[in-house]
Amino acid sequence: MAEEKKRRRTPQRGDKNRRDKREKPKLNAEEWKPKTSLGKQVKNKEITDIEVILDSGFNISETEIVDILIPDLDTELLLIGQSKGKFGGGQRRVFKQTQKKTREGNKPKFATYALVGNKNGLVGTGYGKSKETVPAREKSTRNAKLNLIKIRRGCGSWECGCREPHTIPFAVTGKCGSVIVHLFPAPKGTGLVAEKVIQKIVGMAGVKDVWSKSFGKTTSKINLIKACMAALKSLMTTKIRPEAIEKIGIIEGKIKVEEKIKDEEKWVN
Repeated sequence: MAEEKKRRRTPQRGDKNRRDKREKPKLNAEEWKPKTSLGKQVKNKEITDIEVILDSGFNISETEIVDILIPDLDTELLLIGQSKGKFGGGQRRVFKQTQKKTREGNKPKFATYALVGNKNGLVGTGYGKSKETVPAREKSTRNAKLNLIKIRRGCGSWECGCREPHTIPFAVTGKCGSVIVHLFPAPKGTGLVAEKVIQKIVGMAGVKDVWSKSFGKTTSKINLIKACMAALKSLMTTKIRPEAIEKIGIIEGKIKVEEKIKDEEKWVN
């Protein structure tokens, strides 16, 4: 009996955290029990397109709605933090660490900024903060899915005129704090001429060519991300003349298969 007691493994302090860090299984639509009326409509297949929800202005309160309607959604963590290094030369990392001084000692917290999108007109960002890295990452990805928006694309460059949705249709500006971000339409083949964080956000939205200018303290990446998202949101709020939609080839949200076939037929004819 004494030997069996010795063989028994005593519970350790980090066991619970290790279980939490395991990968979660993929979402099963049949097992999901929605709590909102919007979620019930999605499960009953009354709503099969995410753009119907975004156009109607309904708030998405469950991430499962996005997972079911957009199965090809990509997620990525943006580099908002910096590791310790000599003379402030630490390498960039996805977690921004802050700590609070108390009598008991230092209480660290970790913040992350997640980016989601389908590279076809839909993009979203989310902020998450927690005492540990894994919950912070989960919070940010959840908030990014709930903050999903759609953008307009077209060919707004005077140097191009191909009427394909490879860039933005017109110049837009976004501001947060001291950071100001200007986005300009670029001709086909230019690429994403912007800061690395802006490149990731704009690229995840499905834009292939863009020029940009940024002012202010762009080293504060959180303000830079918010300013870039504010610029992309203004693409949908700006009023456009109906004749300009055909001239520039403006498309809202994702490109459907039927629209691709029609465009190919036009160019062939």
